[in-house]
Amino acid sequence: MDSLDSLLGTPVARKPREIDVETLRRRLEEAVDGEVRFDTGSRAAYARDASNYRQVPIGVVVPRSLEAGAAAVAVCRARDVPVLSRGGGTSLNGQCCNVAVVIDWSKHCGRIESVDPVRRRVVVEAGAVLDAVDRALAAYGLMMGPRPSSHPTCTIGGMIGNDSCGASAQAYGKMADSVLRLEILTYDGVRAWVGPTGEEEYARVQAEGGRLAEIHRQIRDLRDDTLELIRTRFPRLERRVSGYNLDQLLPENGGNLARALVGSEGTLVTVLRAELAVVPRPAARSLAVLGFDDIFTAADAVPAVAAHRPLALEAMDETMYRLARAEHPNDPALRDLPPGAGWLLVQFGGDTPDQARERAEAMMRDVGRRERGLAPNHLFLGDPVREDRMWRLRESGLGVEAYPPTGRQTYEGWSDAAVPPARLGEYLREYDRLLRRYGYADSALYGHFGQGCVHGRLPLDLHTDDGIATYRAFAMEAADLVADYGGSLSGEHGDGQALAELLPRMYGDGVVEAFGRFKAIFDPRDRMNPGKVVHPRRLDQDLAQRHFYPLEPRHTFFGYPDDHGRFGHAATRCVGIGKCRQGTSEGGVMCPSFRVTREEEHSTRGRARLLAEMVRGDVITDGWRSEAVRDALDLCLSCKGCRSECPVNVDMATYKAEFLAHHYRRRIRPISHYSMGWLPVWAALASSAPRTVNALTHMPGLSRLVKAVAGVAGRRELPRFADERFTDWFRRRDRPGPGTRGRVVLWADTFTDHFDPHVGKAAVAVLEAAGFEVHVPPAALCCGLTWISTGQLATARRVLGRSVRALLPWAEAGVPVVGLEPSCTAVFRSDGPELLNTPQTRLLSERTLTLAELLERHAPDWRPSSTGGAALAQVHCHQSAIMGYDADQAVLDRFGIRTEVLDSGCCGQAGNFGFERRHYDVSVACAEEGLWPALRSAGPDQEILADGFSCRTQVGHSGTGRRARHLAELLAAAIVRP
Repeated sequence: MDSLDSLLGTPVARKPREIDVETLRRRLEEAVDGEVRFDTGSRAAYARDASNYRQVPIGVVVPRSLEAGAAAVAVCRARDVPVLSRGGGTSLNGQCCNVAVVIDWSKHCGRIESVDPVRRRVVVEAGAVLDAVDRALAAYGLMMGPRPSSHPTCTIGGMIGNDSCGASAQAYGKMADSVLRLEILTYDGVRAWVGPTGEEEYARVQAEGGRLAEIHRQIRDLRDDTLELIRTRFPRLERRVSGYNLDQLLPENGGNLARALVGSEGTLVTVLRAELAVVPRPAARSLAVLGFDDIFTAADAVPAVAAHRPLALEAMDETMYRLARAEHPNDPALRDLPPGAGWLLVQFGGDTPDQARERAEAMMRDVGRRERGLAPNHLFLGDPVREDRMWRLRESGLGVEAYPPTGRQTYEGWSDAAVPPARLGEYLREYDRLLRRYGYADSALYGHFGQGCVHGRLPLDLHTDDGIATYRAFAMEAADLVADYGGSLSGEHGDGQALAELLPRMYGDGVVEAFGRFKAIFDPRDRMNPGKVVHPRRLDQDLAQRHFYPLEPRHTFFGYPDDHGRFGHAATRCVGIGKCRQGTSEGGVMCPSFRVTREEEHSTRGRARLLAEMVRGDVITDGWRSEAVRDALDLCLSCKGCRSECPVNVDMATYKAEFLAHHYRRRIRPISHYSMGWLPVWAALASSAPRTVNALTHMPGLSRLVKAVAGVAGRRELPRFADERFTDWFRRRDRPGPGTRGRVVLWADTFTDHFDPHVGKAAVAVLEAAGFEVHVPPAALCCGLTWISTGQLATARRVLGRSVRALLPWAEAGVPVVGLEPSCTAVFRSDGPELLNTPQTRLLSERTLTLAELLERHAPDWRPSSTGGAALAQVHCHQSAIMGYDADQAVLDRFGIRTEVLDSGCCGQAGNFGFERRHYDVSVACAEEGLWPALRSAGPDQEILADGFSCRTQVGHSGTGRRARHLAELLAAAIVRP
């Protein structure tokens, strides 16, 4: 067989000449309407996707329009520089990182241009996020067919690049099945819409002539030369995602060039726009869950279940169940699983709930017949809330599997092979034997079993040469096994770098040679995402972990108990899933600044990537002194949303505090670190003459000066000190007799004591009415939060240690400690034990409760004398992340208070963040993402409920005239109401 080079006549993969990076940057800045970034921080943030691979880009371009993106490609062509298009950056096999100019379409190029509900079509730009498209389609009763688990963040262009699937592919097929036409741009400048190319369309293109006609002639020649090869060597498999879709060029498939380009991972063309077919949204859904003795028996049942034509047919095994239970022990979805050690989740649709239910029940009756030899345990949920929880459990697979509580860290590398569903059980048994032989047996098995696609991360050793050699040998055997079963190396995640080298084992040399010819038609110089799919780099090249052992600092302040006590391990915890990039409409708390800026560096993932590069030391070489890392962390609100919402529990607030502590060691800090960072000290000093201090700090003219000196935004009103501290009030009040429910310690944090003593008074009223004997420590006790958030950790340790010692006698006596300010309570519950790492601090953490938690655990039978009302609740980020809101919701329900809990993210104040001059605009923009619009639309009968001092401050700054109240105030009002 002739080599591909000889067939083409010229080398297909020339190395680019030496790149003049500075000139390239200038040319891009001159030609592109967008953001051109060649700085260290941007290159570090885009060096990885969600795979094991790392390739530092030449630079990053964020175009403001499709035309600007096309201009960027033209500049790269003129300089002979590789190009990589990127969407959400969640690819798992390395296709979204390269030594190239990265064009990020996701920030500005996501318009939904038109919806045709009659013809069921939508036209979108490549950077449009799937969930945003689905929201636009929902108004017409339509939706996109494919729905991968990354649906809140993946872009349409990325889905086209990967030929994405998801659970819904069972009913609606892959992304290729949804693509009608694509607007493409070739590296050499051809821009055109392409789609089905029958004889009439082919003749039209040829009549117009030019480069596009040449492309079509070459494609026709390739098709004619390889007709028999493609028809005989392509697996007949719905989940065939590996390789190029050359079968779409066949006459029987309409010669569909658009669909042939789907799944090409940016190696052929740049996709600018897409015209997509959409499907009716099912009016009703139902979910049945089948439990089997093991995952292999579950796989055996797939053909019988699939015969009932469900919308989705998913699976998970006992290992995934155990991992999910360890991560989220109270997840009610776990309790909904029927007995078994392998489960199928089967979703049906219908025009009515009864119809959907009948289809599920018919399937359960059929599959449950003992003559089939299956006899599974089964459960029909029939409740949309429970069904959504079950789907979230299934979608959590990658996250819960990454860092198992016992066992080795797991990695991508062999995570989505697919085989014919009829042979799935047989394949899994043989695959399990292969895993055991290589020592990878503790991997979970789950996935889209209805189409034979199996997911699972592996406990690979990617740090050492021996471990990587073992991984390589395993991948070769695993590829041969899949090929023997007539399967596809990739059933969903694409080839990238992890699988492309193995394509000859699946297709044979002839088909792989045809892939090379197809690539050369569009990209003869190999400048489009080089080294992926065709002319691939080896699967064991460019591994981010290879010989990488983080540069561990000699001293850290936090203990990092979930990361072996190592900051370096924590800094590399992110696996790149990108959930932190979702918008406000998806709910949650995580990454409020990203929601405003849409900047990769302002997502948890982006910041984590910079920290990882810092401890790597070759791109970011100045360690703790790095200005690139400092700038990326600057807009982190320390909301701790990632602590609970990130699938692998990255805790960026802690990492930021650690970084700031070292970055500013023996250096002058920002003025706000001294003003607001030392707020407890200034508050204590002001308590001797609070009215005088208030008068001075709010005097026109002088107030502006005070703010300027303190680094406070001029448009912020400084908080007023209370005339009397809460601790002083409590000390002089008449004490009631002993309570019937025992003692509690009400801890007066700085904010309650000095600014909002009415909250403390209300809490005393509630606690005593509930039968508790209330004690308040006589001396002011601070948790050290303001020092923690500004990275003054040595001081925070001293302050926190003093408070722990003061509260310890009560904690040792079993007396609950009640915190009123969520952020301060969260310090005792979380930051404190990690900062001090003493048994005393851990004991205090166990004893510290919120007001609602105390009432739920120690006074569950107490009812107020009067109930009722309505409230709109803004949950403090730290409460959401550390304590949760279930107890609060239960107490509000007990009091009969109808509560609408906002799920729109952080209020934007976040302690000192929203007061700081340089952060004011982002703070206000965060509030406009959810809180402030909700306040404007709140009913006059709705109380505004916000336990956090910061949240109440932001409510007061909204211009609505609304005042927020603490839970204690609402409950106290219910007690005294006639």
